[in-house]
Amino acid sequence: QVQLVESGGGLVQPGGSLSLSCVVSESIFSIRAGSWYRQAPGKERELVATITSGGSTNYADSVKGRFTISRDNAKNTVYLQMNNLKPEDTAVYYCKVVLNSPPPSIFSSWGQGTQVTVSS
Repeated sequence: QVQLVESGGGLVQPGGSLSLSCVVSESIFSIRAGSWYRQAPGKERELVATITSGGSTNYADSVKGRFTISRDNAKNTVYLQMNNLKPEDTAVYYCKVVLNSPPPSIFSSWGQGTQVTVSS
């Protein structure tokens, strides 16, 4: 049973940094593509960043220049480096991955997530 295990959330002051990890466990297939989402209280879930099979990245306008998505196929992990954090980045962060299975399969961490709180 494939599982996504997130870590790295926490409480940080404005201007600080956090690094989130999303490990794909119990899978013999590597990561084809990955995404990070977030949902703040009372708001819709929003797409924050994506990394494609070719390594191209895309970001929400609100995080461009501050967040960096990456992946390490050797560790079956997707990362989100978050710098210069702002209070409006406070949310539960979730990851979603597409695996290189035939056909490609999608898994998400909607039921888990990791809390990021930016506050002084």
